[in-house]
Amino acid sequence: MIFIRYENWKSYLKYYPVTSLILVANIIMFLVLTFNGGSTDPETLFRFGGMVDSGSHRGELWRYVASIFLHNGFSHLLFNSFAILVFAPPLERLMGWWRYALLYVIGGVVGNILSLAAWGAGPREVVTISVGASGAIFAVYGAYLYIALFQRPLMDESSRRTLYGLLTMGIIMSFVTPNVNWAAHIGGLIGGFFLYGLIIRVLSRRRQR
Repeated sequence: MIFIRYENWKSYLKYYPVTSLILVANIIMFLVLTFNGGSTDPETLFRFGGMVDSGSHRGELWRYVASIFLHNGFSHLLFNSFAILVFAPPLERLMGWWRYALLYVIGGVVGNILSLAAWGAGPREVVTISVGASGAIFAVYGAYLYIALFQRPLMDESSRRTLYGLLTMGIIMSFVTPNVNWAAHIGGLIGGFFLYGLIIRVLSRRRQR
């Protein structure tokens, strides 16, 4: 089972540097939000990079990345951090740190792009602000789905069953849970699936002896 973590914290930092940095970045930005108006305050989320569905700020490209590292409340941070902590490390080891970083960030951006497309264009009376790492997390799941389907020797049967269960539950909860950006989840999943396939072909990792 590749999704069970056996490492102590020193080994975790050594083997999964990008995942560790992502977790630290999420925590730091949560603290920044907390001490600058609150992580659940819409104005604070907007000021530090939340995605918006209307107005002149809708197309600001820096928000596509910045919003990935912002979270709306402690429970949002906790659930996403748990997913990153437990499920992301095997992919970092498999892909190598910089390929994994590309997939995580670009996958999150793809999720944000598709969520904007799902929102549609035009002015709104109430502006929606979207933040969170969920799109990037679903990009990681999308990469695992590619592995489960097309690189089966890299994933054991127990891990495949766990992945399918995660995806089923994650997709259902994306649609039935209020105030969840389902489009970012689905966009991240699709983006991660195709990005992984592209990366392993174009940016093939050298085999290590």
